[in-house]
Amino acid sequence: MTDLFLYVQHLHGIGHLRRAAALARAAAETGLDTLLVSGGFPVPDLALGSARLLQLPPIRTADESFSRLLDESGREIDDAFKEDRRDRLLAAFAEARPRILMTEMYPFGRRQLRFELEPLIAAAEAQAPRPRVVASVRDILVVQDNPEKTAWMRDTALAHYDRVIVHGDPALIPFGATFPHAEALGDRLVYSGYIASGGAATPAAEPSGEVLVSIGGGAFGETLARTALAARPLCCLAEAPWRLLLGHNLPERVLAELQETAPPGVVVERARPDFQALLAGCRLSISQAGYNTAVDLLRARVPAVLVPFDGGKENEQVLRAEKLAAAGLASMVPESRLAPERLAAAIDKAAAGPPAEHGIALDGAAQTVRLLRR
Repeated sequence: MTDLFLYVQHLHGIGHLRRAAALARAAAETGLDTLLVSGGFPVPDLALGSARLLQLPPIRTADESFSRLLDESGREIDDAFKEDRRDRLLAAFAEARPRILMTEMYPFGRRQLRFELEPLIAAAEAQAPRPRVVASVRDILVVQDNPEKTAWMRDTALAHYDRVIVHGDPALIPFGATFPHAEALGDRLVYSGYIASGGAATPAAEPSGEVLVSIGGGAFGETLARTALAARPLCCLAEAPWRLLLGHNLPERVLAELQETAPPGVVVERARPDFQALLAGCRLSISQAGYNTAVDLLRARVPAVLVPFDGGKENEQVLRAEKLAAAGLASMVPESRLAPERLAAAIDKAAAGPPAEHGIALDGAAQTVRLLRR
């Protein structure tokens, strides 16, 4: 019998998968037999420790609206594809007979996957003995403008879930800030603290004194990279060495062009596996405000400028950046207002002193495992 059956689906970025992998790895390290079931596109070098991985036929979203789901060949998935995925998932669940079923984000997201998640929950409720059913959810939800959706999330959690584990700290962002029915969940709702997807904090070999610009793989990554280069001569750190780390989804032509046009003192390269060590030793960080990036910054305690992504219906990064800025932990420039002059001013502000001290809980993986064992 499997101890933990952990379902995760990443559709756009890979933050969800990295966080779920960190949970699976931590659970397996304590002796829990753990199966991570992933429905997104495979990610190389995913650190799972002794946890096992089951890869479903992968799907991704067509764009930031999340309204269309595509298969490996770029075709919109049809009923036959959905039935095949559902059957594979249910077969894996029947074979595992887990003690705990954990769904990442659902029912607070991933409603597009109800074609397989509703049968999965039904299979759990039909299993004897019934496994504990747990939701794993990040600190911030995408704010809904449809009260019926949030009511459905509440009702589904109350009807089918034993625990809702929020991977955050209410001292920074309470779950109720983006989920209006948080109180209705009662003692089902617990906080684990933030989860560091990279494991233990990596110390820098020595301070580099460089400005580290880490950029995702989406279209906005190119805009941020070019704006950062344009802001460099306008800010107080113009003479410092700069390093731009570009996500692997940015085209090679963009990488080549930025490398060719970068001025002296600026290194442009692909994202590196030693990112945490580079971050720990840098003079200042410029990045977006995704969950994993925010946790890395909280651990590294370096001056930071956040440029949160706010495309489509996404408001998660904006709220997180606002909370961190209000706590004195970063400066912020909204994506919609990004310009070299504004970014340079934010750099000057962040570089003026160290970030504020904080007591935000960052042991989320270990605390989640303790909650699961309990």
